[in-house]
Amino acid sequence: MKKALLALADGTVFEGTALGFDGETVGELVFNTAMTGYQEILTDPSYHGQIVTMTSPLIGNYGVTPEDVESRRIWAAGFVVKECSRMSSNWRARQTLDEYFRRAKIVAIEGLDTRALTRHLRDHGSQQGVITHQDFDHARAVQKAREAPDILGRDLVADVTCAQPYEWMEGTGAWRPVSGSQGIGQAEGGPARSHGNARHHVVVYDFGVKQNILRCLVDLGCAVTVVPASTPAERVLALKPHGVLLSNGPGDPEGVPYAARAAQQLIGTVPVFGICLGHQILALALGLKTYKLKFGHHGGNHPVLDLRSRAVTITSQNHNFSVTLPPAPEGSVPADGRVMKTALGAVRLTHTSLNDESVEGLASLDHPVMSVQYHPEASPGPHDAVGWFEDFSRLMEKAHA
Repeated sequence: MKKALLALADGTVFEGTALGFDGETVGELVFNTAMTGYQEILTDPSYHGQIVTMTSPLIGNYGVTPEDVESRRIWAAGFVVKECSRMSSNWRARQTLDEYFRRAKIVAIEGLDTRALTRHLRDHGSQQGVITHQDFDHARAVQKAREAPDILGRDLVADVTCAQPYEWMEGTGAWRPVSGSQGIGQAEGGPARSHGNARHHVVVYDFGVKQNILRCLVDLGCAVTVVPASTPAERVLALKPHGVLLSNGPGDPEGVPYAARAAQQLIGTVPVFGICLGHQILALALGLKTYKLKFGHHGGNHPVLDLRSRAVTITSQNHNFSVTLPPAPEGSVPADGRVMKTALGAVRLTHTSLNDESVEGLASLDHPVMSVQYHPEASPGPHDAVGWFEDFSRLMEKAHA
């Protein structure tokens, strides 16, 4: 078992053993509280540029399955676990997690105290880190972490978005594994939804879209067209969509100003639904601001309060930034959420986190626009919030009635 180091920019160093591809990697270190779903997490483009620490002590026990990917490749910069299972207790598995990393050239580390690491990140915040299987000098490793580029202001979306528009036709009930470029597999097939027989035509901005978002739209009977992140609003409108979805994605929403400009031009012309990064981009388009959270929200057990119905939903989340609201006016805050005046009309706060009261949902009172900070498509995580896709469908029906 080969030695490995995890060094943080604040000078903290953890020693462990090498896992996966033999090498060195840098990224922003974050922790994820999910107990399962590591394959979906690794292939979620929102983790581009980040090293993921899993808080559950045993990871990899059900191996790697071609059907369970969320994009075309692994996007996480590295992986940290207490113990990685070399056994795959799953008839669907095609390889172990360690084999998966080696084939995809992902540098990882195991054998360290992930509880202590998680507590450190909780107390001191997410920060740049280095996993190395090659350089065991603590001071040098820490210096590499300090010299790594910060996530603030960077356009990570440009790295993960598609190169060309494409049609998506697969629903959640029709996955068929095919070979992927990294041996991780992709899924294809399912009921085709042409524009002629579809319930709606939805254009999805690919800021790092998870495939299960697209599957959920197809399940509703939608024809889905996915376009690159830099696609101008006028080109999207030329496709004559019934609605536009702004997808999840990595990094700082202020690092992709072109996305906010396009969203601003779409508001008032077509129904718009934002998820995660798409929610933050919509907020910027409406004139609100965003900020970086201390250690982010990453996991499948985050409680969210609907301020209108007072219902609590357990959600899947993965983001390091959040929307900030202007100071509340004097007096009591309405039980059904604050209403804010923006340049594009009135916007209501619809959902908040029960963990830290951060903004989890917004809705325009003047236009068919809504957004959520969490992931209604889950994958991995609870499916409590999947009804948002039906809400989006009703929004499109009402707008085009």
